Amino acid sequence: MKTHRLFFARVHRRCVLFVMACFFSATVFAADAAVVDAQRFQHLAAGFRCLVCQNQSIADSSAALAVDLRTQISEQMAAGKSDEEIRTYMVSRYGDFILYSPPLKATTLLLWLGPFVLLVMALGLGVFLIRRRAGVESVAAEVDVLAVSRAEALWQQYKK
Repeated sequence: MKTHRLFFARVHRRCVLFVMACFFSATVFAADAAVVDAQRFQHLAAGFRCLVCQNQSIADSSAALAVDLRTQISEQMAAGKSDEEIRTYMVSRYGDFILYSPPLKATTLLLWLGPFVLLVMALGLGVFLIRRRAGVESVAAEVDVLAVSRAEALWQQYKK
């Protein structure tokens, strides 16, 4: 009878340890899932521009619209939507402007090429002004030579 009790005591102890291990591992996995969800939420929110502030992401903004957009993101994440589905929803609702890195297409071509066009225009203006100034200086140098020669001629006439 003693062996029988010892056997059940060992089995009972092992069962308790097994249940505890399962409970703690589930807690750890749940904590890991919460961390992953929080990181996913931050990554998504950082990719959207606050439409009120325009120079902050909705993750950084405290505007009421940014709070609503963060709520929409968390609701869609809870509904099991993928990152791409959430982005598609936000773009369909607010346009490409909500994205910090809008896609390259006909409607955003000026946004992507505008800085390069302005740089080329500024360089062209700089070259034009430098060449113009060089032309004015050469004309001024010719005028100075003529003025000096005329002044010398007048000086020679005055000396006589």
